[in-house]
Amino acid sequence: MTEDRVLFDIIRREEERQNTTVQLIASENFTSRAVMAATGSVLTNKYSEGYPGKRYYGGNRVIDEAEDLARRRACELFGADHANVQPHSGANANLAAYMAVLEPGDTVLGMRLDQGGHLTHGSPVNASGRLYHFVSYGVTESDERLDLDQLAALADEHHPKMIVAGATAYPRIIDPEPIRRIADAAGALFLFDAAHVAGLIAGGVHPNPVGVADIVTFTTHKTLRGPRGGAILCREELAAAIDKAVFPGLQGGPLEHVIAAKAVAFLEASQPEFREYAAQIVRNARALAEGLAAEGFRIVSGGTDNHLMLVDLRPFDGDLTGKAAQEALDRAGITLNKNQIPGDPRSPFVCSGLRIGTPAVTTAGMGEAEMGHIARLIGRVLRRPGDTAEIDAVREEVAVLCSKFTPYP
Repeated sequence: MTEDRVLFDIIRREEERQNTTVQLIASENFTSRAVMAATGSVLTNKYSEGYPGKRYYGGNRVIDEAEDLARRRACELFGADHANVQPHSGANANLAAYMAVLEPGDTVLGMRLDQGGHLTHGSPVNASGRLYHFVSYGVTESDERLDLDQLAALADEHHPKMIVAGATAYPRIIDPEPIRRIADAAGALFLFDAAHVAGLIAGGVHPNPVGVADIVTFTTHKTLRGPRGGAILCREELAAAIDKAVFPGLQGGPLEHVIAAKAVAFLEASQPEFREYAAQIVRNARALAEGLAAEGFRIVSGGTDNHLMLVDLRPFDGDLTGKAAQEALDRAGITLNKNQIPGDPRSPFVCSGLRIGTPAVTTAGMGEAEMGHIARLIGRVLRRPGDTAEIDAVREEVAVLCSKFTPYP
C-alpha cells in the first residue's frame, strides 16, 4: 500500500498547531485518545442503514450493540426517554427535529443570528429559514440578555407551531422553564438546542432542558468533548417521528465509528471528574472575561455564565474589526473567531466583535491564572495589530505557555 506522506504530514502539522497555540474557539475542544481511537476504528467499514434490530444490511449484530450502548448512555446522562445518536451534525439534528414535527411553512420562533442564534434557527440563507416561517427574537438593548417579554409577545401574536431556544453566541444561562411557560401559553412545541452547552448540562453547571422541552438537540464535540456529531433527545411519544425524520428522512447510512465515539464521550461525561471540568470551564470563562475587561475591552452583557464571551471591540479601538483582530491574533498563536455583536453595524464577514470560549484550554489543564495571562497577551496584540515584532514576541510567549499545557504530548 502506498504511504500517503503528503496527507499525513498535513495531519502532523495540524497536531503541532493544536499543541503549540492557544485554542479559544467556543465550539472546539480536544477529545480524549479513546474518542479518537473509536473514531478511527474498524467500525468505519460497516454499512448499517436503519436502527438496531431493523437494519437494511446484514452483519450488524455487533454494530447494533455499539449504537444501543450510545443511545442508552445518552438517555442516562441527560435523563431522557429516547435518544437518536445518528445525526452527523447539530445542523442535521435540528433539521431532522423540524421535519419530525413541522410541515413546510409552519411558523417557528427562533433566535436571530446577529443576536446570538444559529443559522439553523431560521436564517434565510439556511434550509430552516427557507422551509419554515421563522419569526426572530433577540436580546434586550439595555442588558443584552434574552428578551423574554419580546418572545412572549411574538408567541402571542404569531401562534407558532414551535419555539426554538438555544444559541451559538450567547454568554448567559438560558433557563428553559420560562420558555416552556411561553410555549404552553401559545400551544407550541418547545425545542431546546443545547449544541454549545451540552457538556455544561452534563456537568451540572447549566439547567437541564430535558423533561422541560419536548425535544433537545445537541452536538457532541463542543463542551461535551466528544467526536464531531449530533444527537436528539425527546419524549417517548415523539421517538418514532424523530427516528423516521433522521432515517430515512434526512440521512442515509449512519457513521457507526462516530456513534461509538459518542458512546465513549457519554461515558466520560458521566464521571465525577467531568463535573469539576465543567465547573472549571465556567470559572475560566469568567476569569478571562474579567481579564479582558481590565485590558479595556467591553464584554457583551457585562460578563458570562457559561463557556464563552462576546467582546465588543469598538470601545477598545473604533477602527479595529473582528476580522482584523482574528487575523492578528492568529499570527500570534491565539485562535478565536470574529463574531457579530447585538446591533452590530458591520457585516458578518467583518464584524465588530470576537467570540471567545474556554472548553479547549480547560481540557489542556489551564486555570484562572492562565486566563489572566492570555487576556494580557490579547491586549498586547490588539493594541498594535500591525506590529510584526510585537506579534512575534507574543507568539513566543504563547509557545512557552502551551509547552506547559500540551493536549497531545
